[in-house]
This record gives sequence, structure tokens and C-alpha cells, in this order.
Amino acid sequence: MDNPVPPPPTEPRPRRRDRHGRGMRGPVAPPQVPLSAPRAQVFADLVQDSVERLERRWPQLAEVDFLVLEVPRLDSGAEDWDGQSVPLGGISAARDGRPGRVVVYRRPIEIRTKSRDERAELVHEVVVEQVAELLGLTPETVDPRYGED
Repeated sequence: MDNPVPPPPTEPRPRRRDRHGRGMRGPVAPPQVPLSAPRAQVFADLVQDSVERLERRWPQLAEVDFLVLEVPRLDSGAEDWDGQSVPLGGISAARDGRPGRVVVYRRPIEIRTKSRDERAELVHEVVVEQVAELLGLTPETVDPRYGED
């Protein structure tokens, strides 16, 4: 008597072991601990650190909005660009009840830096330069350590 072969299952069985027989891997870290922060968040933290350093000296910066954008928009001042240099930051003055705004562009800064320390220095320089322009001061007045290596 011939035993019929059972049909293959329609759904795959859940794997309880990997192909080497050691069992399934567990999580590398607990769910409440991030393995790494996204680059955009790390960059935003650098900008925030720089702003906090400046706010201790210039309390009026608490009324200024600081934004991080990926890249500058082509329609915002594109006629001022020389085709080779991309701005690293920009400002818009306070008007019509809106606060002043400082914008830092993430990708142009990341492209120009190789390490986290270089990136932190360049971010701080850009923030100082934009704040200086917004307040009508020199960068050295805004941060006396500006330009020091």
C-alpha cells in the first residue's frame, strides 16, 4: 500500500534555530537604548550645543529660531551664488511679529568635514557668523574665540 505524501505547508514554519543550529539571535541592545542616533539628529545636536554656548553670552538669542535644513533652496538667493560655493547658513531678520531666524545647512557642512570634531568646529563658526550678521556685529564680538584653531 502506497502512503500519500502530505502536501507542503501553505505557510512557512517559524524558524526556531538558524542554519547553524545555535538559535535565533537576540537584540544587540535593549529597545530603550538607541544603537546610534541618525546623522541628522547628531548634526542638530551640534547646532544646539553651539547655540547654547552663545546664549550664555547673548540672552537675546532665546528669541531667535535656529533651524537645520538639508540643503539651501535654489530659489532663495540663487542669483547671489557664484555657481561654485554653496552657502553653509543663512538668516532672515525679525519682522511682522515673526522672530529672527538662523538656518544651518547640514549637507554642505558634512561634505566639507571629515570628523565629528571638524564638523562641530565648522558648525560653530557658521552659527557665530550668522548670529553676527543677524545682530549686526562682527563674529569676534559674538564669540571672542572665533577663528582660533
